[in-house]
Amino acid sequence: MANTRRSKPSSHSTPSRTVHKIKVTLRDSRPPVRRRLEVPSGITVRASHGIIQAAFGWEDHHMWAFGIGHDRYGVSGPGLGIRIAASKRLDQVAPRTGDRLRYTYDFGDDWEHDILVEHVTEPEPGAAHPRCLTGRRACPPEDSGGIWGYEYLIEILADPQHEEHEERLEWLGLVSADQFDPAPFDAAQVNSALSALAAVLVKN
Repeated sequence: MANTRRSKPSSHSTPSRTVHKIKVTLRDSRPPVRRRLEVPSGITVRASHGIIQAAFGWEDHHMWAFGIGHDRYGVSGPGLGIRIAASKRLDQVAPRTGDRLRYTYDFGDDWEHDILVEHVTEPEPGAAHPRCLTGRRACPPEDSGGIWGYEYLIEILADPQHEEHEERLEWLGLVSADQFDPAPFDAAQVNSALSALAAVLVKN
């Protein structure tokens, strides 16, 4: 289901003098697909969605929600039991080091992400946030069937004799399976994607 476009955190934020250092890991990924991010503590849960989309390389084509305790925040709709994500800030739902959230993207494929608040600290003067500090592995392709479907896709691409091999290459827009590599992570590329959402919190 189509979703709304990403919006800058500043359009849904309150002023904040702290940043949250968070680790976002794609649940059940082996080896783990993860990003370590620093984000303004005052961003909304809605803005957090846009940041994760940009950091992982998702395309924001599907419904999503954050699980916070017994509550869910995302794009509200009849019968979904989801609260409006713009109504809560990150520092309200996860104010302390050690707090955890669950982010689910695409209710069909169910890409689940575990979010851990590793630290809450003062922003670095002159640094733009959000920013990616470290990461591991490339994000799976959109609509590849969730983590189990993605693992199956990798198996198919590794076997030229598989009956679905050519079909999957065509779906990915590749000529050869050698062009598909799930391992690389490029922090500069991720920060370039985040730059449209970033702002300097404390000037030099």
